[in-house]
Amino acid sequence: MDHAELLALFDRDLRVGARPDGPGARVERTGGVVRQVASPQGWNGIVWSALDEAGADAVIAAQIGLYTGLGLDFEWKLYGHDRPADLGRRLCEAGFTPGPEETLMIGEAAGLAHGAEPPEGVRVEPVTDPAGVALVADVHDKAFGADSAWLRHQLLARLSADPDTVVAVVAMAGDEPVSAACMELVPGTPFAGLWGGGTVQEWRGRGIYRTLVAHRARAAAARGYRYLQVDASSQSRPILERLGFVPLTTTTPYEYRSRAAARRGP
Repeated sequence: MDHAELLALFDRDLRVGARPDGPGARVERTGGVVRQVASPQGWNGIVWSALDEAGADAVIAAQIGLYTGLGLDFEWKLYGHDRPADLGRRLCEAGFTPGPEETLMIGEAAGLAHGAEPPEGVRVEPVTDPAGVALVADVHDKAFGADSAWLRHQLLARLSADPDTVVAVVAMAGDEPVSAACMELVPGTPFAGLWGGGTVQEWRGRGIYRTLVAHRARAAAARGYRYLQVDASSQSRPILERLGFVPLTTTTPYEYRSRAAARRGP
């Protein structure tokens, strides 16, 4: 499958055909957009849009009205091939704040599933319960210095409500969690999405990241999924390219903080 066909398949299956990413969330298709509405602890935002220059600003305003009316912050997930070409500028003018640009990358699960054993003294364990989720959150806190409440909430919800659609693993050095990663399985599509990955600073550069990619690739291939998809940061993109992932386009999160949510505080 060539680049354009693969990107079209991604758009069709994971954006136009998006499904709720957890219990309590719903996906709505209206006014030229596909959006998810969830609780304040879940992910809220625009997954896909088909806009033209004449109507884009009105659609943007309508989404702001919807989410702020619900008191929810939300994200507009903008891809490099989305139209109109100046949609990012329009979002900024409407009050959105862009986050770091990432690269949408795709790899063949079967080709990524081989080798990559963990370094000596490190073992990979499945995450299936709240104790395991706590280890994943601990890694996230140490690796990124950021609040892991969203990750804990989302992973717990998926494991509880729909465990067949998520794979989570943690790399342990003795009793210490040193790396962790998740994978979302999307039934009815050839795609499995990698997310929630991170390695604590002192354990980087030892091949653990590659090990966890291979572990998830084996799990995806065993379940019949052909492609692994990941939104890669500038740090992870070179590693993923060496493993065999190819870039398809860019993706940038544009975030909107509602006044109601701001008044509630953290």
